[in-house]
Amino acid sequence: MIWNIPNILTTFRMLAAPAVVLVFLALPRPYADWVALILFVGAAITDYFDGYLARKWNQQSAFGTMLDPIADKAMVILAFLAIVGLYGLTFAIAAPATLILLREVFVSGLREFLGENAGKLAVTKIAKWKTTIQMIAISVLFAQGIFEHNAGMRMQGMDGNLARQILAGTETDLVGLRTNYYGAMWSYWAGITLLWLAALLTFVTGLDYLNKAMPYLKGDVK
Repeated sequence: MIWNIPNILTTFRMLAAPAVVLVFLALPRPYADWVALILFVGAAITDYFDGYLARKWNQQSAFGTMLDPIADKAMVILAFLAIVGLYGLTFAIAAPATLILLREVFVSGLREFLGENAGKLAVTKIAKWKTTIQMIAISVLFAQGIFEHNAGMRMQGMDGNLARQILAGTETDLVGLRTNYYGAMWSYWAGITLLWLAALLTFVTGLDYLNKAMPYLKGDVK
């Protein structure tokens, strides 16, 4: 195994995946939210650069080829585990997350079945868009936790009527409550919308891969 920069980036992404979950056990909020967000965004960035640099510098390796898809799936699965832990098992999050994870397992199974013909299921442009939107959605949902926690902390001990006046804009925004409250609200709905869009693209790409694999599944091609 060669420790070149692409392989180091891939390894970082693999280690960052469980860290995104474990950080909530080690740190209080909102520090855990910040660390999880930074780790996830950093890992998502390496997902592009490790492959790009490996091709540009001709540093492809068996280790990188093996670890890259594992790190990708671990990052998504464990990030969803953290998101569900933070938001609870709600339909708005659990339904698209389930569809996305089912597709990941299904396509992995198809590639394993196809073996040397797995290249027939090459990543398409729409699949890349799905991955990008999915990463943005998860990042936005992590950021929402920061806004929500800060708003909750600032409302502690505050008179309920005063808090409502601040949120309505009829009272001075003494401690940034309004900013955090609306930041939490908008980031939540933006994250949910992007997550459902990613789920829709997941369904489309899953059907595309199934259609491409169908001749092999029927036994028409050997």
